Amino acid sequence: MDINVPILGESITEATVAKWLKSIGDTVIADEALVELETDKVSIEVNAPAAGVVIEILADEGSDVAIGALLCRVGEVGEDAAALSEPATKIETKMVPAPKIATEKADINPPAQKTPSEAQRSGENPVTAQSPAVRRLIAEHGLDPATITASRKDGRLTKGDILANLTKTQSAPPKAADEPEPPHAAEQMPAVQGSNCSQYPPRQQGPREERIRMSRLRRMVASRLKEAQNTAVILTTFNEIDMTEVIAARARYRESFKEKNGVRLGFMSFFVKASILALGELPAINAEIDGDEIIYKNYYDIGVAVGSEHGLVVPVLRGADSMSFADIEKNIGTFGHRAREGKLTINELQGGTFTITNGGIFGSMMSTPILNTPQSGILGMHNIIQRPKVMPDGSITARAMMYVALSYDHRIVDGREAVTFLVRVKECIENPERIMLGA
Repeated sequence: MDINVPILGESITEATVAKWLKSIGDTVIADEALVELETDKVSIEVNAPAAGVVIEILADEGSDVAIGALLCRVGEVGEDAAALSEPATKIETKMVPAPKIATEKADINPPAQKTPSEAQRSGENPVTAQSPAVRRLIAEHGLDPATITASRKDGRLTKGDILANLTKTQSAPPKAADEPEPPHAAEQMPAVQGSNCSQYPPRQQGPREERIRMSRLRRMVASRLKEAQNTAVILTTFNEIDMTEVIAARARYRESFKEKNGVRLGFMSFFVKASILALGELPAINAEIDGDEIIYKNYYDIGVAVGSEHGLVVPVLRGADSMSFADIEKNIGTFGHRAREGKLTINELQGGTFTITNGGIFGSMMSTPILNTPQSGILGMHNIIQRPKVMPDGSITARAMMYVALSYDHRIVDGREAVTFLVRVKECIENPERIMLGA
């Protein structure tokens, strides 16, 4: 049975093979994940429609595949995977002959190296057990696959393994047998008097530079951010908020809130609610430009920026104005967990009328967030620091303060509206009862 790239979304035409979760010869059960694909929005797993055994993999990790392209083939349980894949392997081997040196050393298996699983099961040459792209590199450079460390669990080499081996070999010039090891750069450099940096940490072993391909998600983020800078007239205004009352409210209701709703009460729900009240009074910040027209949104789908190892994503709280504090916190927690696992769906990332990003969780004191086009506004939260504040009676006391920033599209939002928005958010956070009363 053929496994093809599924339809991934309305605007998505191709994906990148991020990681194979199964290898040739592995058995799979129905609905078990075979491969992880990465798009410009999310990472998704392609599952096996029925039980079987993987007999052929036709797309290497890191390769781009179009919608509908063939990824792999799965045969019936009990079939000989090596025998089924042998004809295709032989045809490809004729196209790219295995180098003589690799054939002669095929039976040599150094203890520290992994031999390919295909060679172990069927007795194939380690060269022919590899993918076509890997075999081509082995042939071009006359390499011995038995001397190259494999990064995959099944012992099969990837293009990255070959390129890393070539880089390591080319960057390491031959050294005479009696040539002494040169001293470390830190040992050669005299310590600077009066400086605490008298010795640098040892340099990591490996090449001085490493070139890797940008993920599809990061390429899309870069494109969108550049599009925002090229299209919108982005301006940022700032304010500061006294967080003392919100912190006190959270402390009073933390335990009862978690016991009742099963989720922790965070700051984000307060800011989402405060932003919705401000957006209702200043609709231009919840609108977007389409050509020479302005589209005013009479609903509030709030995007919450989430950073993960896969890149920055902005899942959307749809109908956030109708959500309770608990609903907001539960959805944000779910989004964060799914983002870290790369399991957000296309639908969860599309749309949105306004975005909130919290750089404070990383220690940011101040920033100018970039618009999430075609939206016209984005609110930036920052870390909370004890700073001196002059109170109404003239006294000075330490208060928990947060700087906030609103970046906005000046083509549609005037400075008066932007400043008023932040003032309104400030009033709601400093007096949380306003949120409950809508005052």
